[in-house]
Amino acid sequence: MSAKIRLARYGAKKRPFYRIVVAPNEAPRDGRFLERVGTYDPLAEPSAVVLNSDRIEMWMKRGAVPTTTVKNLLKKEGFFSKGSSS
Repeated sequence: MSAKIRLARYGAKKRPFYRIVVAPNEAPRDGRFLERVGTYDPLAEPSAVVLNSDRIEMWMKRGAVPTTTVKNLLKKEGFFSKGSSS
């Protein structure tokens, strides 16, 4: 089973809030996931990103691939500059 680290949308209409989750490739966007590893609030000033870096690193070592958007968020938060693999 391959997994992705991606965003799952929550919140009301026009008021998005995202959870960063590890989910199987086949699972729908807001459907089943394996673990929640962070949150992203694009409406906060500045945008609020909360990460569980240890768990993200563990999942990436197991082969989970972040989506482009999540990878950009991780870079912005300095996840890859800590000596983690990209």
